[in-house]
Parts: sequence; structure tokens; C-alpha cells
Amino acid sequence: MTIRRLPCLFTAVLLLLVQSFDATSAEVIVVRAGHLLDVDSGKMLGDQAVRIEDGRIRSIEPWHASAARGARQLDWSAYTVVPGLMDMHTHLADEGQSADPAAPLHSTPARDAFIGAKNARDTLQAGFTTVRDVGVYRGFADVALRDAVNAGLIPGPRMFVAGAYITITSGGGEITGLPKGTVVPDEFRRGVANSESEVRKQVNALLDGGADFIKVIATGAVLTAGTEPGESEYSEAEIRAAVEEAARRGTFVAAHAHGAEGIKRAVRAGVRSIEHGSLMDDEAIAMMKEHGTWLDADIYNGDYIDTVGRKAGWSEEIMRKNLETTDAQREGFRKAVKAGVRISYGTDAGVYPHGDNARQFAYMVRYGMTPLQAIRSATIDSARLLNKDKELGSIAIGKAADMVAVACDPLQDVECLQQVRGVVKDGQSIPLD
Repeated sequence: MTIRRLPCLFTAVLLLLVQSFDATSAEVIVVRAGHLLDVDSGKMLGDQAVRIEDGRIRSIEPWHASAARGARQLDWSAYTVVPGLMDMHTHLADEGQSADPAAPLHSTPARDAFIGAKNARDTLQAGFTTVRDVGVYRGFADVALRDAVNAGLIPGPRMFVAGAYITITSGGGEITGLPKGTVVPDEFRRGVANSESEVRKQVNALLDGGADFIKVIATGAVLTAGTEPGESEYSEAEIRAAVEEAARRGTFVAAHAHGAEGIKRAVRAGVRSIEHGSLMDDEAIAMMKEHGTWLDADIYNGDYIDTVGRKAGWSEEIMRKNLETTDAQREGFRKAVKAGVRISYGTDAGVYPHGDNARQFAYMVRYGMTPLQAIRSATIDSARLLNKDKELGSIAIGKAADMVAVACDPLQDVECLQQVRGVVKDGQSIPLD
């Protein structure tokens, strides 16, 4: 596969990162699972043998009935095995959040690529074998990272990427809060659009550049200076223009939307998912339920921002907006769960360190989900959000062999999903640090 926008010299350097990365998916492996969680049925199965051939699951049967001859055995008999986890709101190809709003401009494409490679490895080793990467500041950096993973140059999760943000000038997807006179290069403004026609143009430009789906910034943002989360930044017609163009190209739109009105505009326009949903009201929740719109709410992040942001000197504006949205988001999440809104697992990884993605499971249980519902949100339900549930999301015959071994029973203690003891992606056993 061609790797877009990845310099040849850098490609060569990346090869040094994969000395321990096993890319031999043709090997036949039989995994012995002490306990195996079938997220489709909700049942926990004891002492199972999962046979993997060519990166796919070929059979699942009790261990005593299995024939493991001619296969390498992976002994996970001491562990609970769950499907590869999925995070639908990550930012792998960007440097993490800091107190300096100009930080993205101080980096270089090569440095960003190394940062992305580390983030991808950390995410995979944490048991997250698939992510939806929902936007970067340097346009198409996520496309290059996805292609490097797909080509086997670096270890990382399966990535579905947005290419850049569709955002208004100085909106929630722009780099703002800069010293007067700072010029932001065009590569950081790939998706800026201020009318229906411009939205259509930029959607097609991003898809032409390799994006898998489109991310629209429908409201202001907590972490973007000069914007307010409750304020709408696109009209319903402008969001619909993005949805129509994406649909014409066979894909969908995810909408960053904190404010209730922005959420409603996005739902009526036909977006597939609402990201954050911090200030949703009862009407917005009812509309999401009615339209089948997914909610992707990062309900762990508020605590991280409040603790680390204060210590690191993040701006007073950011800290204020975080306080105004955190509790409201969690209460809205609780109501959405009760109402039966479709909920995927999205954490906004990149605001907090990559690899800590599983910290959110406990928050989802605290705010209304059962452990099984939370796990399903990060497996089969996220696969449904991606329209990939026939290929991903559960340990089932014919699907990609993505599995994670954890040290205890996550149905009894969901926090044990942070205790990863083994990862298999596409039938490949991933070395853990």
C-alpha cells in the first residue's frame, strides 16, 4: 500500500521501530482462553480454544475437544479473553494537549510522525486494536500514520481517519489563542470552510486525500481558545452539505457538538455520531434515540483536565469551560443510557496520555452502564458505528482475530481491562513492553 505524505527517508527510519514486531499473519495459532467473553450473547465461556488462520478466527470450541496439532499455541488459560477493544475518539497523530496553544506549529512533520508512531504502539499495547482517529491539526498526518500501520512499518491499531477538521475560520477546529501576527500555514487549515459550497469542496478534498470519514466541528470547543462549547458554529444546512457529500462518497460524518442546539442541528442533518454531547438536553437525547444517532462521550476527560491542567498551567478559559461541561456531560450520558441511545466508546485520547484508554470503562459504569454494556460499547457497538460489525467487534468465526487477555473478570471488575496481559491483532501476537 502506498504511504501518502511520508518522506522516503522517514520511511526508512520507521523500519527501525519494528524489529520486534511480528508481521507473520499466515501462521496458524490456537489461543487457549481460560475464560472467553462472547459479547454477542453476553455469556462467559470457560476453557475455550480459538483457532486462527490467515489472521481470521476459524473455529471456537472447548479446549478438550480441540485439535491444536500443527499450530502454535498461545496459553492464555490464566486469563479472561475479550475482543480487541475499540476507541472511537482518538488523536494519535498529534502531540498531546499542553498549556501552549502554538505547540502544533513548533513541531515538524517528521517529529509528528515519530510521536504518532509512539502513540499508536502505546494504544495497541493497551489492548485497543481499532480506533477512529477524529482529526489532526497538520492535515493528513493521520492518513500517513494509518498507511504506515497498514503497511506493517510500525505496530499500531487499525485506524479509520478524518484527515483534518471541517471547521469555520477561528472555530473549534482551528489553532487559536496565538500571539498577534502569527501566520498559521495552510497545512494546518485543510478543512476550513465558511459556507455550504466551501464545506462540500473541503469534504471532497479530504476524502480525495485519503480520509475514511468526515469530522465536522459543529460547536465551539473546551480546548480551543476564543470559542464556547454551547455556541453553534455551523448551520443545519452546512452540516447537511457535509453529510450529503460524504454519503455520495460512501462514508459518514461525525460531529463535534457540545451545545444542545448544535447537537440538534447535527442530528437533523443526518450525522452518524455526536462527539462529546456535553450540554445535551432532553430533546437532544430524544432526537438521537429517534434518529439512531450514536453518542461518543469522553466522560473520563473532565477529571484529567481538572487535575493535570491546573498543575500544568492550562489557561483559565480552558479550566472554566471544563468545569462548565464535565458534570453536565456525565448527567446527560446517564440520561442517554437510560433512554436507550446508541453509545460507542470514545475517550478523546490525546488530551490524556495514549495507552490509558481503558480508564473510561469505570466512568461509564459509574454513570449508568453495566460492565457488559460498557464492554460492548468498546467492541461490537463501536464496530456497528463503523459499519464493520461483520468483520470486527466480537470473537466470532470469520472475523478478524483481535483479542485481549486481561488478568481478571471484567464483568465483575471492569477496571481490570487496564490489566492487559496479551494482545492479538489480525492473528499477530503483539509484544508488550
